[in-house]
Amino acid sequence: MSLGNLLQRLTGAKDEAAVAHAFPHVDLFYWKPSSNRHNFGDHLSRVIVTKMLADRQYLLDEETPQSRTLLAIGSILHFAHDGNVVWGSGVNGKIAAEAHRFNTLDVRAVRGPLTQAFLQERGIEVPSVFGDPALLTPTLFPNRFVVDTQHRYVVVPNLHDLHIVQQLNLAHVVSPLATWNRCIADILKGELVIASSLHGLILAEAYGLPARYLRLSEEENLFKYNDYVMGTGRGEIEAARSVDEALEMGGMSPPQFDPHRLMDAFPYDLWDGWGR
Repeated sequence: MSLGNLLQRLTGAKDEAAVAHAFPHVDLFYWKPSSNRHNFGDHLSRVIVTKMLADRQYLLDEETPQSRTLLAIGSILHFAHDGNVVWGSGVNGKIAAEAHRFNTLDVRAVRGPLTQAFLQERGIEVPSVFGDPALLTPTLFPNRFVVDTQHRYVVVPNLHDLHIVQQLNLAHVVSPLATWNRCIADILKGELVIASSLHGLILAEAYGLPARYLRLSEEENLFKYNDYVMGTGRGEIEAARSVDEALEMGGMSPPQFDPHRLMDAFPYDLWDGWGR
């Protein structure tokens, strides 16, 4: 018997997961690296959903009328199961279509029209409410983060590109493994945000900074980048292959986004009517 199990028997304590699932609740699913560290873009799912709920005096850790699973930020629809609720998630693009094993989803919003089309082809009803919920950060946290440009540019690599950036010895790198609030503050120090991280691009544009996609490797499929930019009123994404090329190209055309449409689509009904 492990020490943890022995202590549990002696004290009557239960592990956190067991306690969390002892009552009907909403489980927020988001991707985490195998290293058990936080990838800031994915972790923003918990940050944004927590703040949306807190503004209505709700919590993730509370009893709800029935247990449900919510998918918000991230290219995570291949993890979805029948009956899951989707608010802002997207298709990854590098995952085979047959790996998506759901037949029914409760979709309130998706990241963009490419995800919408993918789901509609499977007979799932999808409203034309687009946007990655990370775009809501300035609305949900007014005056918490401010643009403080200190560098001509910052570089925000995708997690899978982090080793490439380190090998290139690039300046002004914002690690996606840093805390979410540190990442946002450091992103806002660049006059131009050059990123292979999708959420590096999204956070820059949310705060009105120009951003350019930097394609450092073929690890990530272009689907999710196109899904985001097309969901914010633009055509397919144009990539730079180096920092110098990104500086020459400058930022993408600014996004067209109404935060209130996405906020109004949030599934508060999963919590409503309980303890009121």
